[in-house]
Amino acid sequence: MDPRIQSLHRPLSIPKKQPLAKKANVPFQQFLHGAKEIKVSKHAMDRLQERKIEISEKTWSKIGEKMIEARKKGVDQSLVVLKEAALVVSSKNRTVVTAMDREETQSQIFTNINGTIFVNE
Repeated sequence: MDPRIQSLHRPLSIPKKQPLAKKANVPFQQFLHGAKEIKVSKHAMDRLQERKIEISEKTWSKIGEKMIEARKKGVDQSLVVLKEAALVVSSKNRTVVTAMDREETQSQIFTNINGTIFVNE
């Protein structure tokens, strides 16, 4: 018997490079707007409506910017504290998970949160 290790597999073939699909030229502002978009879960939407929480477009934009910053710092789940409300958001998925008004937050314990974002607008 031969004491040397024998090669039992064939070398893998290298796949041929396929031409890259041409990307549509998207203006930077449109790209940036898409990056700031925030999804609101059905649960969070129900809570916002039932608690009559209204958040301005400017504030939503600020929340989107802060979620991008949080994600860059490795924060996945955040508590966003506003003057009138508090939101639990997933920076990873860019989604609002739930919402409550500030009176409700007085007696709450927030778990599975690894960051807090304060928005004073």
